[in-house]
Amino acid sequence: MAETIRHVEDMVDNSPVIDVHDTFNFYRQLLADLKAKIDARFELKRDPSTLGLQAYGSYPDGPGGSLEAYSGPEIDWMVHSWIGNPGASFANLHLTAWLGPQVKVPHLGIALLVWPGGWFYFDSVPRTNLVEDGEYYDRYYEPVNEEWLELRGDPEFDYFVSRAGFIRASLSPTAYCFSFERSQRNLDIVAARAHAHVDRWLRWIDEAEPVPAEEQAALGATDETIRRNIAERDPANVMGVRFFGEETTNRLVRALWGGDRELPRPGTDAPATANPAAGTRTATESAAGAKADTGSAAG
Repeated sequence: MAETIRHVEDMVDNSPVIDVHDTFNFYRQLLADLKAKIDARFELKRDPSTLGLQAYGSYPDGPGGSLEAYSGPEIDWMVHSWIGNPGASFANLHLTAWLGPQVKVPHLGIALLVWPGGWFYFDSVPRTNLVEDGEYYDRYYEPVNEEWLELRGDPEFDYFVSRAGFIRASLSPTAYCFSFERSQRNLDIVAARAHAHVDRWLRWIDEAEPVPAEEQAALGATDETIRRNIAERDPANVMGVRFFGEETTNRLVRALWGGDRELPRPGTDAPATANPAAGTRTATESAAGAKADTGSAAG
């Protein structure tokens, strides 16, 4: 089976400029259906800091996007977003949900790309060291290992290896990270796996034991650090800079991890307190050390 190691901008620049709205619209509907399942399970409120990002750019005449972020008693930060120029070969879509510290279930990561080939990432972001915590691995990762191996052996899906070592380090052992030809057969497989991924995650939450109160603050702090690092080091940030400039891209990156959030975090009484230095690091600086060949791993 082939493996792909390329920069995201190279994938776009070295491909024909074509209209990919068919796949873009397929992806948008898929994420809307998945989000509906999450909305039905959780109490969520739109964070006011992202209201101004409901629509940005010049789409459909050129590059554009949308970013919505939500929080609630059980979910620390959920992002539903897209960015790109589907009329000219590229779109990157996300649905990520980072749980509050009341349970230790892995976070939900979903990213879908068209550039103009197909690509997708699904992961259950660990909240512990899997090598140290064998019981956590056995509970959340070993049961899906055979399903992962099955797709790994499908000749129509190429395993995608990021050039960025940090991105590779952020993936769990059962993370889906594949490129593929945009046939209906392959898109249907992606959709089926996406629904199974969300359904399993929701079941895990219903079955989870509560985290002791004295451990929740540390867990929440670690979650936010991981989320911020992944958002800031996302190799696809370079495309945001290309389309919208550094100022807008920096705002989008902060929105991905909650740097400007206004709603309180779960398990706290005080309003959210974003790091004052969050906006001082440019997107170019963030992406320079990890400029590679994948969309956000859990943005």
